[in-house]
Amino acid sequence: MPRHLMDAEPLTAQIPADVNQPDKIIYGLTARQVVILAGTGMGCALGYSLLHALVPLPVLVAALFPVLAFGAVLTLARRDGMSLDRFALAALLHARGAKQLIRAEGPALAPPGWCRMRAQLPAPLRLPVRAVRQDGVLELAASGGVAAVVQAGTVSFGLRTTSEQAALVTAFGRWLNSLEVPVQILLHTRPVDLSGLAEHITHGAPGLPDPALEEAALDHAAYLHQVNASADLLARQVLIVIRDGTGAATGGLPRVLDRKQHLARQRGAAVVLRRAEETVRALGALGITARVLDADGCAQMLAEALSPGQVPLAGLARPDEVITGLEESR
Repeated sequence: MPRHLMDAEPLTAQIPADVNQPDKIIYGLTARQVVILAGTGMGCALGYSLLHALVPLPVLVAALFPVLAFGAVLTLARRDGMSLDRFALAALLHARGAKQLIRAEGPALAPPGWCRMRAQLPAPLRLPVRAVRQDGVLELAASGGVAAVVQAGTVSFGLRTTSEQAALVTAFGRWLNSLEVPVQILLHTRPVDLSGLAEHITHGAPGLPDPALEEAALDHAAYLHQVNASADLLARQVLIVIRDGTGAATGGLPRVLDRKQHLARQRGAAVVLRRAEETVRALGALGITARVLDADGCAQMLAEALSPGQVPLAGLARPDEVITGLEESR
């Protein structure tokens, strides 16, 4: 490799941690913050103009100062990474919303009149995914569209030379420029349990052809047990969600609308699967191992998202499979 490429400065780029951070328009304030402050100030100014001739100035200042202070705190204060106005809105929606959710198509039926029930009725659970198709395409409930999920690995960017980093950035930018629809890149960390792998190695160790291999396998299993008990192990998972909104159809009779939506989802499923395969090939050029999740992979991903940290269910059955059976005794 040429000397000037090895001695070149590494590629660096500053990326904000919150990529969805709103733009600042004046004095480091967003448009929403400016509107809240301006509305509070105008309200106090209007109150002063109407009451300054009727109310003594100290009393008027004592009445308007808490309003100004409340507007400033509501605009500038933050709680759990959220602005205080959004936090207050979320708290209000949580307080007024149902605390118990059930799987139902419509609202829960009220009890009969003779039943004196004071508790709040449960609300139907609205999941964003309507169904998982056999080809792994997710049917979305709200928008009526479809989505495909690609599970990708990672690449050691910091260990590469400057020229290799430039090539990776160029290839990744080429994939980003090829996107025609919004694509979500989801990074999430989940706990890892090595006890199952250690038990598998322990059970398979006696069948190894050499005693030295058996001893090495048992030592490795003991090491895995030790690591699993000494720390909370975490694994990072990279998911790329590719969506298509052509499944949404409106207008017409219910039967015609259902048929239109079904055909639109069929076309959308073919589109997102093709885009997912193109994503796998594009990431393969970067040396990243990627694959399109099938139905079982999507079901497992959704189960982990709904109950993080829980032990996954073993052997999820398909809708057409028998989950119970009788064995004849011999």
